[in-house]
Amino acid sequence: MQDRKDPNQRLNFRRVTIDRSPAQEPGVEREIIPSLVEGISSREQWLRERRPPLVEAWTRILGRIEPTESDLRWFEPALKPRVQGLDRLSCYDRFTLELPLESDFYQPALLLVPRSAPPWPGVIAWTSSTPDWRAPEYWWGAWLASRGFAVLCSWAHIRHYRGPTYRPLEATEAVYARFGRWSGMSRMVWDVRQQARFLAGWPGVEESRIGFMGFSLSAKTAVYAAAFAPELAAVVSVDAGLPLNGATNYFAPWYLDWTTRHEDIPTPEKTVLSLLKGNRTRPGFQHDHHEILALAAPRPFLLIGSSTDELSGWDRDDLSSWGYINRAAEVYRLYNAEANLAYRPTDDGHTSNGPGITPAWREFLVKRLQG
Repeated sequence: MQDRKDPNQRLNFRRVTIDRSPAQEPGVEREIIPSLVEGISSREQWLRERRPPLVEAWTRILGRIEPTESDLRWFEPALKPRVQGLDRLSCYDRFTLELPLESDFYQPALLLVPRSAPPWPGVIAWTSSTPDWRAPEYWWGAWLASRGFAVLCSWAHIRHYRGPTYRPLEATEAVYARFGRWSGMSRMVWDVRQQARFLAGWPGVEESRIGFMGFSLSAKTAVYAAAFAPELAAVVSVDAGLPLNGATNYFAPWYLDWTTRHEDIPTPEKTVLSLLKGNRTRPGFQHDHHEILALAAPRPFLLIGSSTDELSGWDRDDLSSWGYINRAAEVYRLYNAEANLAYRPTDDGHTSNGPGITPAWREFLVKRLQG
């Protein structure tokens, strides 16, 4: 393994520390994450030879990354909100909305509109898996709106998807029933894209300066949104648990659904796990999240971690995340944009804010969207 004292040299997979993982991969921490730029000498070569196969591979893994032509009947080009209320606060106006993410599915949201003169940058801020859609106003939105950002606070489709209760497994099954195999992860990215287009259409918001930030469940969404949501100008992920198979549950049905058999997957096993493992015979997946971050290049992306331990607990970005960041950074360098990819480890724990977390996201969003 690389020298633990030098984060720039870390290139190993993360050891699997969750007993529920369908792929235990013993010894994976001794294996090196493969480079994506070996044999690649320029950005043009990356774009021509290496990037398209990665997009194709991840499209197979995710089922789809956007609606098919036949799916579009369930979506509108522009979201026409139901306005439920308006509160005029000291520094911004707060609209309570319902947004039609599908023709028969309205999702609640708060829109915070600053009192400063437009144009404004915008930020879509999603909650984690436990509080409701209003939490991001208190976590991040009030600070941003008071400093000239328009902020849309919301949450993932798995919260109350076409029904009254929070049942993520039922939401997954309902998406499959309507659209075929469309992973929860990429469906969440589609909803981010819809909300980004809505926010861009709000009077005073500048379309080219819209970002996304999320914590925990929505931090995972942020990782994929950075790669597959071209509407975004910058992305912040607060404690996603970046390694695909480490101490987190990307295998869950409402994320990537590793173990369910699907007839459209062209492998004998017909599972997403078989696509992720691919032909690799050593421990470690053939496809992992360094690839997703590489597909985001050169978009500004900030990962904020909750631990500076070598290995920490559930759903935390600890120092093992460096390996994935460093491999993606090789692609960012092809764009002369390595400064756009940042990882900020903290000891704040798994939380939306803290002494290390708060200044990190504030500095990043101001610099990338307002500076």
